[in-house]
Order: sequence, then C-alpha cells, then structure tokens
Amino acid sequence: MREIMISKNEANQRLDKFLNKLLKEAPAGFYYKMLRKKNIVLNGKKASGNERLKEGDRVKLFLSDETFQKFCHPKSTLRTNQRLDIIYEDQDVILINKPVGMLSQKAKAEDVSLVEHLISYLLENGSITEEGLLTFSPSVCNRLDRNTSGLVAAGKSLVGLQTLSAWFRDRTMEKYYLCLVCGKMEQGQYISGYLKKDERKNQVQVTEHPIQGAVAIQTEYRPIGVGEKTTLLEVHLLTGKTHQIRAHLASIGHPIIGDPKYGEQRINRLYRERYGLHSQMLHAYRLEIPSVEGSLSRLSEKTFCAPVPDIFRKICETEGVM
Repeated sequence: MREIMISKNEANQRLDKFLNKLLKEAPAGFYYKMLRKKNIVLNGKKASGNERLKEGDRVKLFLSDETFQKFCHPKSTLRTNQRLDIIYEDQDVILINKPVGMLSQKAKAEDVSLVEHLISYLLENGSITEEGLLTFSPSVCNRLDRNTSGLVAAGKSLVGLQTLSAWFRDRTMEKYYLCLVCGKMEQGQYISGYLKKDERKNQVQVTEHPIQGAVAIQTEYRPIGVGEKTTLLEVHLLTGKTHQIRAHLASIGHPIIGDPKYGEQRINRLYRERYGLHSQMLHAYRLEIPSVEGSLSRLSEKTFCAPVPDIFRKICETEGVM
C-alpha cells in the first residue's frame, strides 16, 4: 500500500489527472478500475476520479510494490552539479542568468538543458524530492536560443509555473535585450513586420508585408552606445517569436555581430579572430513586472537584471559603446 499526501504542486487538479501522471505507464482505464474496486481511495473513501484535489488530501493505493513500480516507472534523476547564476529565487519561482552554449530545454532525449540543471539544483537543496517529481516537474517558462545569454524564468511550484507562463503568454512582463549590431544607429525606432519560420531549416524570414504562413511581429529599440562601426542597442521585445530580434534587425540592415544565421559572415570572422567570439552578441538582460495581484503579488512592480557575459562587456568596451 502507498499513501500520498497531496502537496501544493498536486492540488487544484482532478484525481484522475493526478493518477494519470503518477501511473503514467498504466494501460487505459486501469486506475478507473482500481477506483471502482476501492483499490485507490481518496481520504479513506471511494472516489470516481473527477474529484478536485486539495492540499493535504490523502490518496491511498492498495497496489503491490511490483505493480506500483511497473506502472509508475520511476527513474533516477540526473545530478548535474552545474553551478547556476541565480538572479532571484523564492518558494515558487527562480530567475537564472543562462550562459551562452546552454539549451533552455531539451531538443533531443540525450540533451542536458537548463531544465535538468534546475531540477538537479532543486533536488540538492531540498526544494523538491524524487517522489514529488513523479507528478510535478519544475520547468522554464521562457526559452532563449542556445547561443543567447540572459534571464530565464522558471517555476519551482505549480503555481509559479502556471503564473509565470501566463505572464509570458499574455505579455504581462516587459522583456528587454542588449545586442551589438553592425553599423551606426543613432535614433530609436519601433519596427513591425511579418515573420515566417522554416521548420526544416530552423530559420525565419522577415518581410514588410504579409505573406502566407507569416505572423505579425513588433520590435522596439533604442541606441545605448554608438561607435564607429557598431551600435549597442536596448531592444524591447513586444512580440516573442522565434529568432525575432536577430532576423528583424538583420532585415533592416543591422545584423547582430556573431550571429551565424542572420549575420555578416565576414564581420563574424573578424570578431572571432580578434576576440574569440563564437556566439551572437545578444543578451536578455531585464524583466519588468507591472502591478500584479494574486499568488505572485510579491513580485509586483519589480525589475530584475542579469549581468552581461564577460566577453560581451569586453567587446562593447573595446568598441567604445559601453
């Protein structure tokens, strides 16, 4: 027999949804049969599966250890011991300054991404347990390209994950990036266009006018520092589409330095030889949260900033734009 006390991360969902996560390898209808036979009970009583769970509820499973292990299929979690640059953390959310070269989420099963590093960190400090991971997994709420550095927000709890995800989806938070681009840009500007993604190439096309399969995009920028041949921009991302900043700036003749897909290869090669630069000069450096209420109201009207990588600062200082 197993008894599971419902935590805040399992609360506010239907019992059958919870059982589906817990017994993920079970055949269709298995836990409904167990509910009917009272081999699975809620708070000591027969349940149908449509009950909404509350924190503190107790679910008892009168199953053999062999059956539980077979259908639960727990697996040991990778312990990465990766040091994370944590900008902010509380019981529900964590903001991490992701380095260049790290995936935000897995692309292939064998990948090790920021999500795996986050889970390893939370297991080590006791914020989560292996058992808790059976029914809830912390995850990131926004993604950055592998070779883009900066702020990634993640949910440590269900309420944190759901709330942050809703803020990103509804554009509640204001997102600002720093990037070093080719050429002089002495005036700020709001630009719009249309972006179409080629899934096969994982590359996008930006046009001024609508084309089939394209979505509308909006980007705003202002110069922070103007050099002889480069400009440091602060970019306000108004819509968050794949490669939006990189492709949008390239489409107006000011590609980001170091960008292998949308940049000037001759200039990229120059910066690679001069500075050892092997990634685009793009950094998600600031998140601004407006006045908000509810579960994460403690974050209301707060601003979070992530320091730029050392090579980013060195290049900008040498170019005279920082």
